[in-house]
Amino acid sequence: MTEPCDLTAVEARRLIGTKQLAPSELLESCIGRIESVDHAVNAMVARDFDRARATARLADQAVLRGDPLGPLHGLPIGIKDLEETGGLVTTHGSPIFRDYIPAEDERIVADARKAGAIVVGKTNTPEFGAGANTRNAVYGATGNPFDPSLSCAGSSGGSAVALATGMVPLCTGSDTGGSLRNPAAFCGIVGFRPTPGLVPSDKRGIGWTPLPVLGPMARTVGDTALLLGSIASDDGRDPLATTIHGRAVQRPGDFYPPARVDLSRLRAAFTPDFGFAPTERIVASAFAEKTATFRNAFLRADDTTPDCSGTDEVFEVLRAVIFLSAHLDKTRKRPNDVGPNVRANVEEGLRYTAEDAARAMTEQTTIYRRWQQFFQRYDVIVTPSITISPRSWRELYPAEIDGVATRTYFHWLAMAYAVTIVGHPAISLPVGRDANGMPFGLQIVGPRGGDALVLSVAAELEAMLAGSSATARPIPDIAALQAAGPISAMPGFLGFD
Repeated sequence: MTEPCDLTAVEARRLIGTKQLAPSELLESCIGRIESVDHAVNAMVARDFDRARATARLADQAVLRGDPLGPLHGLPIGIKDLEETGGLVTTHGSPIFRDYIPAEDERIVADARKAGAIVVGKTNTPEFGAGANTRNAVYGATGNPFDPSLSCAGSSGGSAVALATGMVPLCTGSDTGGSLRNPAAFCGIVGFRPTPGLVPSDKRGIGWTPLPVLGPMARTVGDTALLLGSIASDDGRDPLATTIHGRAVQRPGDFYPPARVDLSRLRAAFTPDFGFAPTERIVASAFAEKTATFRNAFLRADDTTPDCSGTDEVFEVLRAVIFLSAHLDKTRKRPNDVGPNVRANVEEGLRYTAEDAARAMTEQTTIYRRWQQFFQRYDVIVTPSITISPRSWRELYPAEIDGVATRTYFHWLAMAYAVTIVGHPAISLPVGRDANGMPFGLQIVGPRGGDALVLSVAAELEAMLAGSSATARPIPDIAALQAAGPISAMPGFLGFD
């Protein structure tokens, strides 16, 4: 029988609203799952069980009284450890913040609580989100739920693992070079990178850059849309937040439930690499195999890509500028407490000139305009979510792919950052497994501002593919994880590298 913690968020919320499931019952099921499997994967690294239980009791009472209930009422949620939680430690995966307890929630957390979600704890992340391999010197490594010796990617790796193993039905995440999409692909769950500003950030250091965004993660497209509807809003502290004075720009109903869409009226572009990403052969093969099962559902399914020339160089410069702004002071004052990935980006940023930054921003605009021309001919782009199949988390980053050296420690994220630099929305949808038996993720990219369309297309494909074990969302072996030894006993567990 399905445990309450394994229910989708949509179904759990329905049962809560009809008084068939108490929020406290759902919470205890989630806590039980955390306590039984987290030793094997190390995903929920800071726990707030006492406060969560008190909040759940209040949620129970609200249901019994017949009070109006928020869209997330009684649903446990995990918060990525880069996002500040009032009264709960937020380390950013860094020894510098090991004991930092914020006074208040940042906007995304406050919005989730306001909608009725119950914060259970913090999910693990690499140091300051750098490197896309979820390990750090505070909490150690997070293992893949399908094989804890392998990487769960990152930087929202703890959130992805918590979702895949049923610790919580919803999680928050963030994404610069694929930090929502990459771990979603590695762990068999859904991660959605929204249009910059759709989920406002009151903490982004360089407010005008569209590269880092906040977004939702869940096990299904419907659950992801449910969370998005509660955290998409306006906030004057975020200069990218879409604002029309005196009018609500985004409403929960814009995203949940995803509107039905007729795929046979849509033009889709299929590409295994955007013409430049270093895609591993096993990934390209899985992409061809999976997409062959549904290509005929579209009006057109062409093998083509927008011109992404210059994307590597643009992302390298603009990403380094962000790291220079955020972490230069730390690397100078506390060099021994900063890991190699952060140091590498700061050092790279110091080598660039204002001329380099100007050239990168100019080229970014050129690439963006080429994408707009491409989307006059196509409605969506379909790609793999990530360039490789999961490898050992002991590997700091992939130095080579199919025997070819990668150009940077984040070059293996090129499939994701091709989308990042143009600011388009994208989702990672779990579609079976690859030839290694590991989860495979499909990336669906929409047009400028096409968040709702992306969710709708993903929902249609999810429903279409769910009936086959070759394309349905894979489920980790919970019993095997419960019986597994602690990941903390594995060599190299704690540290930057």
